[in-house]
Amino acid sequence: MTRHSSTRPIEAPSRSLRSGELAAAAGVNLQTLRYYERRGLLAEPERSPGGHRLYPAEVVALLQAVKTVQRLGFTLAEVADLLDARTPPSQTTDSGLQERVRSKLSEVERRIADLDFIRATLRQAIDVGCSDLLACADEPRCPLPFADPAHVRDQSS
Repeated sequence: MTRHSSTRPIEAPSRSLRSGELAAAAGVNLQTLRYYERRGLLAEPERSPGGHRLYPAEVVALLQAVKTVQRLGFTLAEVADLLDARTPPSQTTDSGLQERVRSKLSEVERRIADLDFIRATLRQAIDVGCSDLLACADEPRCPLPFADPAHVRDQSS
C-alpha cells in the first residue's frame, strides 16, 4: 500500500501524446515539432519503451501560443526570448512582455505606413498608365519612387 501525504492531493497522471497526436492537436506538422525541439522551444520529450516520443498534453497550449505569437509578427528567436522570460504564475515580477509587445507594435505600425505608401504609389502608377519602367522614370508624372520610400514619404509631407 502506498502512503500519500495528506498535504498533497493525489494527482492523476497527465496523458502523454505521441508526435502525430500532438501535431494534429496543435495544428502543426511533425517537422515543426522537430524544428522547435532543435531551436529549444520544446524540451526533448520522454520516450516510450518502443522509442516513440511522448509529450505532455500541456504542450498543445504551448505550441498554439507559439503559432499565435508568430502570426502577430514575432520571429522564432523573439518567441524563444518571450518563453525564456516567462515567470511562474505565483511571481509578480515583470517579464518584459509589455515592452516587447510595444516594440513589436511600433515595428508593425512602421511597416503599415510603408505599405500604405506603396499602395498609394502603385495606384498612382495605374492611374497615370505607366507601361515601361525606364520610360516612366524619365517623365515628371511618374509616381514610382527611385529612392527609399521613407525618404520620399518624408519629403512629400
